[in-house]
Amino acid sequence: MKTIAALAALTVIPLVQDKADKPKKEPAPPITLSGCVAKSSGTPTEYTLMDETGSPMYRLSGMNVRNYVGKRVELVGLEPDSKKVKIKIGLLPNATVAGQRGSMDPAQAATAAAGGSAPVGDVQLPEFRVRSVKPLDGGCEK
Repeated sequence: MKTIAALAALTVIPLVQDKADKPKKEPAPPITLSGCVAKSSGTPTEYTLMDETGSPMYRLSGMNVRNYVGKRVELVGLEPDSKKVKIKIGLLPNATVAGQRGSMDPAQAATAAAGGSAPVGDVQLPEFRVRSVKPLDGGCEK
């Protein structure tokens, strides 16, 4: 009986040591972006970062940037881990193309199925988690 207990103890100790020896994942370094803060067209509490041409680049989260709407800023933060599973539901390429399957021009249907020439509808911007905001000189295009 003592031999079985000793063998069990010897097999448990290496398992515990293996878990402790694993190196910890280092956090990603912060990213610095500059652009103009604008209200998102989706909801009144969402904000986006626009580039110099007025095109949206990121959906902002983390800090509240409402006081910087229409102003040029420098943001420091992180892009959330993009390795998470993202599930999209609905008809693909979209409900309009799926509903017109037989009556649509084949070239238009192929373009829509391949993603089209430009995004249509609700486009999900990549998220940027803001940690700090610094106002910059200069205005924003309207």
